[in-house]
Amino acid sequence: MNEPPVVRLATVTSTQDVARDLPIGSVVVADHQTAGRGRLAHRWEAPPGTALLVSFVLNPNPLLSLAAGVAAAEACGGDVRLKWPNDLLLAGSKVGGILIEATPTKAICGIGINLTWAPDGAAQLDQPREQLLERLLRAIERWSSAAPGEVLSRWRELSDTIGKRVRIQLPDRVIEGTAGDIDSSGNLVVDGELVSAGSLSVLDG
Repeated sequence: MNEPPVVRLATVTSTQDVARDLPIGSVVVADHQTAGRGRLAHRWEAPPGTALLVSFVLNPNPLLSLAAGVAAAEACGGDVRLKWPNDLLLAGSKVGGILIEATPTKAICGIGINLTWAPDGAAQLDQPREQLLERLLRAIERWSSAAPGEVLSRWRELSDTIGKRVRIQLPDRVIEGTAGDIDSSGNLVVDGELVSAGSLSVLDG
């Protein structure tokens, strides 16, 4: 297996910004982001050197967000679970997140994982960054090209959302109900209704 070209930088606005101009197969890692971002215009902030901040340039894949979640959870270890649509949880608290920004020709998959620092209410993994990156490189290669059924099955196994009562904030309304499953496109099924995106909170433990 050929190792992908890894661009290592000290400080960037966002690894996503750098990765956008690179060819498929490239990887960007930074010590610090001055304008890191997550889904729904949320900011991702961490002191320099305290998190794994990495972006992968990949082929477009409609299930890439789920595949990246599976890859990240497996790279982190058995205690990390997945919260739909894009969060990594450790003991019920957010330890990392995933952001997919797609173009017609490629997808930029950003992953941030708290290692030695975490904001209030979040978790940190306390693992060596380079070892985690090595595992993540292998896991992303494996899961970004896996069969859709395999991705969906493994995501369900790692899910901390399925079976829980949830509240999802949409732009125009709020949905509450039981998260029963994900469908073949990665939508969350809440009391029979398909939800493709939104800000989710769990109503019970």
